[in-house]
Amino acid sequence: LPHESGVPKVLLDWGGVSIIEHIISLLRAASVDPVIAITGRAAEAVRDHAEAAGAHVVHNPDYARGEMLSSIKAGLLVLPPDADAVLIALGDQPRITTDTIARVITAYQTGGALIVAPSFNMRRGHPILLDRALWAEILALPEDGALRTVIDAHADHTAYVVVDDDGVLRDVDTPADYAAERERAGLPPTDSTA
Repeated sequence: LPHESGVPKVLLDWGGVSIIEHIISLLRAASVDPVIAITGRAAEAVRDHAEAAGAHVVHNPDYARGEMLSSIKAGLLVLPPDADAVLIALGDQPRITTDTIARVITAYQTGGALIVAPSFNMRRGHPILLDRALWAEILALPEDGALRTVIDAHADHTAYVVVDDDGVLRDVDTPADYAAERERAGLPPTDSTA
């Protein structure tokens, strides 16, 4: 959803860069490669910001349906053939940390789980890492399906990284969310959050 200013939420300011640029920089700092940004609404503007931050950009023509699954599928289809897993990070969670991303990746590399997710106060958050063995199952989900169907079906192959960072749960869906997340991050209010 666009912010009340009319700016797509992923393009709102986050410490001098857009939220999407900030998140891509966190992923790159945690050695995620490649970083693939999936665009929907305002695709050209989002693409410019994502490419400036070093991401490869893919447009999801089905974004208007509003379901995250179509974007996940679009991303899976362009991953390199030697990719062992995919890390799904949301474009509207600016308070995730490089440390959390790195811990999720390390837990996957050392633990053998098919799914690794951060957990805060016993609640699963993002980014979520999914082994290649699950991709066909995800791609086979119906249009109105949800990723959690696959995650829930493999609960016995899921590992959780317990974090003390509620940024893995919080996203920016409304102007109030944006203002609150900026405050939690120690960023000053903007004209649109004051």
